[in-house]
Amino acid sequence: MKLKFVNQQYQTDAVNSIVNIFEGCEIKNSLFTIDVSNDKGFNKDSGYTGEGVSYFTGHANKVSIDDFTMLENVQHIQEENDIQRTKSLENKNFTIEMETGTGKTYVYTKTILELNKKYDFTKFIIVVPSIAIKEGVYSSLKATEEHFKEKYDNVVYNYFVYDSSHLERIREFATSTNIEIMIINIDAFRKSFVDTEKENKANLIHRESDRLSGNKPIDLIASTNPIVIIDEPQSVDGTKKSKDAISSLNPLCTLRYSATHKELYNLMYRLTPVDAYQENLVKHIEVASITSNEVSAKPYVKLLSVSDKGGTYSCRIEIYVNNKKTGVIDKKAVTAKTKDDLWETSNEVDYYKDCGYIIDNIDCFKGEESVSFSNGEYLNIGETIGDVDDNVIKRAQIRQTIELHLNKELHYIKKGIKVLSLFFIDEVAKYRNYDRKDEKGDYAIWFEEEYNRLIQLPKYRKLRENYADKISLEADKVHDGYFSKDVKGRIKNSIGAGVSKDDETTYQLIMKNKEQLLSFDEPIRFIFSHSALKEGWDNPNVFQVCTLIETKDTMTKRQKVGRGLRICVNQNGERVLENKYNVLSVVANESYKEFASTLQKELESDNFKFGIIEPISFTGICMKQIDGTTYELTQEDSQQIFNYLVKNEYMTSKGKINVKYHTEKHEGTFSLPDKFESYT
Repeated sequence: MKLKFVNQQYQTDAVNSIVNIFEGCEIKNSLFTIDVSNDKGFNKDSGYTGEGVSYFTGHANKVSIDDFTMLENVQHIQEENDIQRTKSLENKNFTIEMETGTGKTYVYTKTILELNKKYDFTKFIIVVPSIAIKEGVYSSLKATEEHFKEKYDNVVYNYFVYDSSHLERIREFATSTNIEIMIINIDAFRKSFVDTEKENKANLIHRESDRLSGNKPIDLIASTNPIVIIDEPQSVDGTKKSKDAISSLNPLCTLRYSATHKELYNLMYRLTPVDAYQENLVKHIEVASITSNEVSAKPYVKLLSVSDKGGTYSCRIEIYVNNKKTGVIDKKAVTAKTKDDLWETSNEVDYYKDCGYIIDNIDCFKGEESVSFSNGEYLNIGETIGDVDDNVIKRAQIRQTIELHLNKELHYIKKGIKVLSLFFIDEVAKYRNYDRKDEKGDYAIWFEEEYNRLIQLPKYRKLRENYADKISLEADKVHDGYFSKDVKGRIKNSIGAGVSKDDETTYQLIMKNKEQLLSFDEPIRFIFSHSALKEGWDNPNVFQVCTLIETKDTMTKRQKVGRGLRICVNQNGERVLENKYNVLSVVANESYKEFASTLQKELESDNFKFGIIEPISFTGICMKQIDGTTYELTQEDSQQIFNYLVKNEYMTSKGKINVKYHTEKHEGTFSLPDKFESYT
């Protein structure tokens, strides 16, 4: 199967928000010379002869408008997109913010082609933070090539991954008159390139090369004045060394694409998580929560100590406690006395409601320290009620993921949609155990046992009888793991950052054969991964994400959820837009409240604010005036209204609404100043 691509308005808006920055630019040729007078003649690596030639001609990007005009263009685009206008070009850094799963790689590829079509820019560099994203970008360029060539009259454009063993490709990049797109990992040119004493330790890109007639690759690249596209800038240029490295490319401008920016330079277009959700551009999310109390017959209570100090009997117990500020429920040690109800002590955690966990007696006699409850339960120090082996929870998560998967297959398979499930695991040995003869770890064994049991249930008879030709029923054929391999070919834990050659093996199959995974011809439907897939990979038909790792791990919830947000496709590679088919189920080992609360905090830390009024929030509101004309509020108008609301204490300076506003609104006495009265 082949993925099919269609024009979507929000993507076109994002493209135009960059292309129109250069409005008024004339097409200008920009040439430069590449000195090859030091060439030693024919070079078998580069395949050319330098005899009688002292220079080559390079082709560069060139802008023919001044900075003042460009800033005017930028401000106009920002006004149109309801974004706070910038006051400077900030070194020509421009930001596009797009939620995960909405096609930012497609958007910047189309932007490249539009910039060439309109202004004849030809040199582009895509800088990425990791091998995973590098492979993902290359795979995307390959998948969209036929689509874009059809759309842009078979325009010739070349794309390649920078490889220090093939530096001659840099000469082609510099001298070609076609569109040239180079994909490069930030680590390939971030090392020292100033201190000559460190020259031998510097990346090859900063050293003089015989393959380039004594020129430095970085000098040839910089001479092209490339447009630099940074994919996931929060992971690329967060340090001064990284910023200096980007600057060494001598960019015409820098375009920054991510869902989670840490720095917003000249924000030009924004598609927020809520925008994407409300416009049905991504899957909706449901959380299936499995916690220790849900797989236990009894609520969790552990006796830590008892005390009779001051003649008052008390005990220290560990129970689940509700943090009323955050909504998070977690284990916590608390002090309790006789007659205390654990439901109240826990801040009304439902586990303890109407279960008789009222402390009946506390015994502090040495050697007999204990607590008894009104329901007859009894604990000595160190003992636990309702404790469940962590393995029981993990197995329950695997079982629920398989069940959710099979339930969807019953309906989706008729629509030609292949269902995929993704497990994030804490360590590879739990999936691949080389100490066992069959090399299966606990997770693999549990998966196969649970799959074999579930697939035989009567409700899945249709899958067994009608669709055995489309999906494999053999448990050992339907799952596989994607991990790094060491030199002996054994799988190992990977940090997923793309810092070693071992990590390369993590991504080969899953990054390059995305379309194969989507086909019914491929039996694999369940994917186990360590941390390798935390970024740079997603698949439109991931419908279940199961986290078999502790909630304190380094992967954020946004990263995990992001692997399955894309709208699904059928066997023809066409997007299936009906909402009922686009639900991502997250199987978590924490409560729904905790999951939702943490996810919201992550969104807020990524500059997305809930319940906040900004100075430009009122921009674009349109009303008919007394003379019959209509007037739309500008950013200046919005700022004046914002200032009025703050000054009169309807709102804080940070944009939080005060009680005074709600009171006057309820009483019908709230109004704006005369100038804006009709907008009240």
